[in-house]
Amino acid sequence: MPDIIGKRFRFLAISGLVILAGIISLGVFGLKAGIEFSSGSQLTLRFEQAVETGQMRQELGALDHDNAIVQTTGEGDFLIRTFELSANEKVALEEGLETAFGPFTERGFENIDPVIARQTARTAAIAVAVAAVGILLYVTWAFRRMPKPFRYGTGAIIALLHDALVALGVFSILGAIFGWEVNLMFIIGILAVIGYSVNNTVVVFDRIRENLIRAHRPVFTEVVNTSLAQTLLRSVNTSLTTVIVILALMLFVGAQIQNFAAVMLTGIIAGTYSSLFVAPSILVIWERGEWRRLLPERLQD
Repeated sequence: MPDIIGKRFRFLAISGLVILAGIISLGVFGLKAGIEFSSGSQLTLRFEQAVETGQMRQELGALDHDNAIVQTTGEGDFLIRTFELSANEKVALEEGLETAFGPFTERGFENIDPVIARQTARTAAIAVAVAAVGILLYVTWAFRRMPKPFRYGTGAIIALLHDALVALGVFSILGAIFGWEVNLMFIIGILAVIGYSVNNTVVVFDRIRENLIRAHRPVFTEVVNTSLAQTLLRSVNTSLTTVIVILALMLFVGAQIQNFAAVMLTGIIAGTYSSLFVAPSILVIWERGEWRRLLPERLQD
């Protein structure tokens, strides 16, 4: 039987390094706000003739839209995200594109002002916070017959915060490299990751509960390690099948759900790791009173 819990501080150190890298990326690059969270305009066009993405970017640069974000959908439409356009600027942009690439059909246009953007960001933050509090209360209630049930709820929250921070860090890097923006699909992906992560964590916690009840003289560390060994293969197999579906979405559906799929892929990997190696480790560290060992040696004195 693998001694997973015996290596708990190594697993937590790996998580700490990944999260630290993400925090550094967030501090340096930040997150690129999409149209839902910042003022700007998004134009959806379908051209009658084939147009390459590189050609579109080059022409937008010639039309003084150098910072425009260009994406394509599975149906062949172009999503052009640029600064907020006035009526005259929109007409000028469309005329320039028609001159370069021929006739097109305008399939959508959106202008989002900063007030609406701030309200959307605030609503999204509230949704994530409410979900986290609800999960804490539910998991604590679900394990109410166990000694110190609040620890199980706290462990689940720490695991989902771990997954959310990893996803934010990865998306910050993707934004810096590829110009990907945070939009509502990203928020939906984060909420889906939270649900997936908690599901995996509860499965592990439930096995711990079953083994604690069955054991004659349970040693908490041994019971947790046994439970992890019993659920390891199941968790990995479940996550692997989900990852295959997400990869298919990323490859064949296109830009419409790009952010959702990227967040889900990152979150599933991070969630599987946290449910197996982070949340149970938190339970053991709490039970054994080992919090000081998480600090650097010079801070323990």
